[in-house]
Amino acid sequence: MTGNILVLNTGSSSIKFSLYAAAEAGPGGKPLCAGAVDGIGHSARFHARGNNGNVLTDKSLGEAKTHEAALSVLLQWLEERFTSNHLLAAGHRIVHGGNRFTAPILIDKEVIAALRELIPLAPLHQPHHIAAIEAMGRLHPGLPQIGCFDTAFHNTQPEIATRFALPRELHDEGVRRYGFHGLSYEYIASVLPHYLGAEAARGRIVVAHLGAGASMCAMKDRKSVATTMGFTALDGLPMNRRCGNLDPGVVLYLLTAKNMDAAAVSDLLYNKSGLLGVSGISDDMQTLLAAKDPRAGEAIALFVYRIQRELGSLAAALGGLDALVFTAGIGEHAAGIRHQVLEGAAWLGVELDADANKAGGPRITHPASRVSAFVIPTDEDLMIAQHSFDYMRRMSCNA
Repeated sequence: MTGNILVLNTGSSSIKFSLYAAAEAGPGGKPLCAGAVDGIGHSARFHARGNNGNVLTDKSLGEAKTHEAALSVLLQWLEERFTSNHLLAAGHRIVHGGNRFTAPILIDKEVIAALRELIPLAPLHQPHHIAAIEAMGRLHPGLPQIGCFDTAFHNTQPEIATRFALPRELHDEGVRRYGFHGLSYEYIASVLPHYLGAEAARGRIVVAHLGAGASMCAMKDRKSVATTMGFTALDGLPMNRRCGNLDPGVVLYLLTAKNMDAAAVSDLLYNKSGLLGVSGISDDMQTLLAAKDPRAGEAIALFVYRIQRELGSLAAALGGLDALVFTAGIGEHAAGIRHQVLEGAAWLGVELDADANKAGGPRITHPASRVSAFVIPTDEDLMIAQHSFDYMRRMSCNA
């Protein structure tokens, strides 16, 4: 099967993309190019690099006021730049799949309607995923679009790990723990044997996906056993602007004693909390690490403390711990955060190799450490490309 796979990850004001030749949409594959349209709605800018890092384009798109306008520019540029192969499919990262979507799926009107019903569970992400899907349908009618879900990887968890202590009928209606960042965790699971060896990769492993959104996942046999996020992507660790774990009584207090409405509470928890809310300075970890303000130090300390607390919880769910993996923006690049986390995890048998940690790993513990730790770059786009190609190949075989 020949052709290219376009991978899209759409946010409120951006469209991140990568383009894979079908032959490269597998383990270890590299994109033909990758880039983004940023600033959609105000001062849009389109930039892309080739697979060797060379700049292919970097220009202003002041006229791109909508996702559809940005996608139109992107599709035209791809058509002009990569003439040898047609687009085979577009693969979309979709944050929430609910109970229904536990594997990649071909998107149609019925699927879009079901995704729309999940908007309240992922209000920061889901509306923009849908906007890009619908825009692509208008701009490139007939192009297969494959939905790949951040919740799907956690479908292997035991049912008890998915329950809240709420009335059973609510659980049956879908009020349960789902977990997120599944495409990242799926990629890490796929490459664990390369870093740990085949047998060790099947052990008790916690992966810390630490970025603007942050979560942790306990794996056994490279499958999800437990995770820190739950019903929505608000739960678990503090994030750049999201609060993380919160006593639900706080929400009741804000509604009653502070007279805030649901929209104001949502804005507070999703956009004004986390690292930004605690520090009052920035939601960027590198900025906070460089700051002298003690409030920045408090935000960092809380972030590290919650990681250490959740690490203990996930190790308990696994019945022990064999390895810890750091990934995503902070996990891959903030050596100071990794150092603090691992210092606090010495009780688990972690012996930090400070020099290896500063160098970025991949292994950042001493060879004699009972629990090993690694830095492994994630690649969600490759997982989406692989799923999309596999789906198209099955469709072709069944035709």
